Amino acid sequence: MQTTPTPSFLAVLLLTTLIASAAVPGMAQPLASVQPSRSTEATSITAEGVVEAVRQSTLAAQVPGAVIELRVKPGDRVVAGQVLVRLDPRATEQATRASEAQVEVARTARDIASRELNRQRALFQKGFISQAALDQAESAFRSAEAQWAASRAQAAASGAQSDFHVIRAPYEGIVADVPIVQGDMALPGRPLLTVYDPRVMRVTATLSQSIAAPLLAKLPEASQARIDIAGQPRRPAKKLSIIPAADPATHTVQLRLDLAENNSDASLVPGVFARVTIAVPRTAETATSARSADTALSVPATAVLRRAEMLAVYVIDKDNRPKLRQVRIGRTFDGKVEVLSGLDANERVAVDAQAASRIK
Repeated sequence: MQTTPTPSFLAVLLLTTLIASAAVPGMAQPLASVQPSRSTEATSITAEGVVEAVRQSTLAAQVPGAVIELRVKPGDRVVAGQVLVRLDPRATEQATRASEAQVEVARTARDIASRELNRQRALFQKGFISQAALDQAESAFRSAEAQWAASRAQAAASGAQSDFHVIRAPYEGIVADVPIVQGDMALPGRPLLTVYDPRVMRVTATLSQSIAAPLLAKLPEASQARIDIAGQPRRPAKKLSIIPAADPATHTVQLRLDLAENNSDASLVPGVFARVTIAVPRTAETATSARSADTALSVPATAVLRRAEMLAVYVIDKDNRPKLRQVRIGRTFDGKVEVLSGLDANERVAVDAQAASRIK
């Protein structure tokens, strides 16, 4: 016996078919996409560099001696004048004692010459000696006095060398490197340790001559520069300067950006990689640079997918499918992000990167 489906059963079947068809990728609604636009008002120049300490000192010994005391290790904070290293002072102490003894000998000889000169003057006034004998006594006194002054200067120099056996911190800072151990022999000029001031840091980057040319012509304001350091929020620059000299080997120019003083950020240490982005007004000079407004594209900020240190967009292919592509971005302005590389002007990208990531 054949049964006829009820209306309610037909409704359920139709609803199930619609849901199944909506789950088919080919039948999904197309993603909203946009073609990258070009920047018309400004462009950006990017450079890679490293974080440096404005004040960083490599301390070395001025006199030879064995390291008998090492009071710090890498990472220790020190204050100005704090004793860091002590060298064996025994050889210098013996030299100082010898110099002091020479001073006493010279002082005694000077006193004897002074008394002899006084006697010769008295005899000359009575006519018992000639002028030549008096001149000889005066010459002997002057020689003894000069020898006494030289001995005192040598003793003072030996005493000053005693202070060289104690290495002190030149300013408040952090010990970055200690390449010695207790018992090592310190020699003049050999580095003992490195200290830097963490409160005043800067980023030093290199630019090719063609890119640096428009910046040298008209230096941008520091507010137009942004500094990106991995794992840290974007930092503004306090001061921007370009060294007006090119490296003859690499044909690059150094760019320096001072950071604001920071006493609490322990993660900002010398040697950390940094990326610098500088917004530059569009001019005839910047249009001829390698990263000019003619090559810089911009997409909506929502089109950029951020995953840890990776930055990417979803490019719509000829089958209307989103394909993930890594890009390199520049500055952000008016809800848009500048794409420096990884994208062509004739391609289309998904406006909503999060929605595109959910399409399998």
